[in-house]
Amino acid sequence: EVQLVESGGGSVQAGGSLRLSCVASGYTFDDHTIGWFRQAPGKERERVSCISSADGSTYYTDSVKGRFTISTDNAKNTVYLQMSNLKPEDTATYYCAAASDGINWLAHIIDYWGQGTQVTVSS
Repeated sequence: EVQLVESGGGSVQAGGSLRLSCVASGYTFDDHTIGWFRQAPGKERERVSCISSADGSTYYTDSVKGRFTISTDNAKNTVYLQMSNLKPEDTATYYCAAASDGINWLAHIIDYWGQGTQVTVSS
């Protein structure tokens, strides 16, 4: 069975940093696009960032550009999200998500979801 297991969430003050990790198993990691969605209470789930495991191409939503960096370690079937200069509006549950390609990922056509990790940023 496919599993995406997130870790690294926590509580930080504004301006702080966190690194999220997602370990994938049960599918061919480098044939997919993988990344992160987030959802805050009362808000819709939104795209944050994704990366092509095959060629390293990346996408970032405008609100995190310049602050977040996505990367993979293909040997470990792991994707990371390095989050710096965190803001209270980054508070959300962050979900790891894999799709067959970048087009499907951006269209929310997701093959596999993780269970989420909580990020809380206080003022």
